Amino acid sequence: MLPLKDKVALITGSSRGIGNAIARKLALAGADIVVNFRKAGGSSEQQAEQLCREVEGVGRRSLMVQADIAVKDSVKKLFAEVNEKFGRLDLLILNAAKAPFKPIEKLFERELRQLVETNYLGNIFCIQEALPLLEKSGGKIVFISSLGSRFYNPAYPLGSMKAAMESVVRDCAEGLRQKNVSVNAVCGGIVKTDSFKVLRQFWENIDMLPESLFVEPDELADVVVFLCGSESRGITGQTIVVDKGLSNAICRLPESK
Repeated sequence: MLPLKDKVALITGSSRGIGNAIARKLALAGADIVVNFRKAGGSSEQQAEQLCREVEGVGRRSLMVQADIAVKDSVKKLFAEVNEKFGRLDLLILNAAKAPFKPIEKLFERELRQLVETNYLGNIFCIQEALPLLEKSGGKIVFISSLGSRFYNPAYPLGSMKAAMESVVRDCAEGLRQKNVSVNAVCGGIVKTDSFKVLRQFWENIDMLPESLFVEPDELADVVVFLCGSESRGITGQTIVVDKGLSNAICRLPESK
């Protein structure tokens, strides 16, 4: 069974980490995949090329597009290439994110602008450019959020942008209802991706958390696939938390041996 057979999915920032896992899961569910990465050359482009080979290896089509979502003209080019290659878009996964690990009060002006331009404006640019295609297909938008949207971390300014985008998810879900475009979000807990190596330098005692509370990228990807399928037709404007129950307890004692 391929629940997303012949659908076309674009995942922003999909050369690595969570975006990469989502792309692979969507391909296994039958979708053709648009792989987006920000910077030409280097490891991101190499990983994007590898991902495209994996997608094609399971019998799906792929398209690799370099584009910086913070730049509107770059976003226009991204969606023009999608339209030229596939002529349609069914699934838009807003995964790309970029921010320093630094307290908000210490951010330089250029860092503040990057924070907003990539993680807020960039996502809205993508929604705006994707809408004509999504409206034709009755498509779906899924935003990837994180627990920083609702819990304090001293060096995670990205959390404020995630919170803002969760509000955008709610607003767009209602605003696009008449266009038959569904909008939801997945809020991930602590996921061991490349950025975790940096996060642990700023989050005191994070290594004391039991292994059972860390989320695998594939576990987030599974929920994204669910939201992209027909089984989620009763869900709209919601943010589904995938954190192994980490946020259930204000105080969590170490597990007994």
